[in-house]
Amino acid sequence: MTSLILLATDLAAEAGGYTISVVSIMVVFAALGILVCIFMTIPKLLTWNIKSKLRKSGTPVPETAHVNVEGDVNAAIAMALHLYFNELHDEESNIITIKNATKQYSPWSSKIYGVQNQPVKK
Repeated sequence: MTSLILLATDLAAEAGGYTISVVSIMVVFAALGILVCIFMTIPKLLTWNIKSKLRKSGTPVPETAHVNVEGDVNAAIAMALHLYFNELHDEESNIITIKNATKQYSPWSSKIYGVQNQPVKK
């Protein structure tokens, strides 16, 4: 009788392991699917935004035209942003000064509390 109970608990434990595996795989694939949907819609949203800004400025934009920003323009914008943000830092003198501590002794670096000092057994 006890062997049947143990067998039933073992089967339940194995089923729980399979359940966890299947659910975790489903969660990973669902997350990947959501990320693919997000990455597929971002370019469409950006082109829609550019077209709407062009319409507001009065520039005629055909509906079939594909608005695309070239790689050279993207590289120039990225380089300009990089140079701008790097200029925000202060220039330093790069001089290192070392001052001696007034108190040379510290119990943290003391060798008398080392591991080799074993207590004497009586």
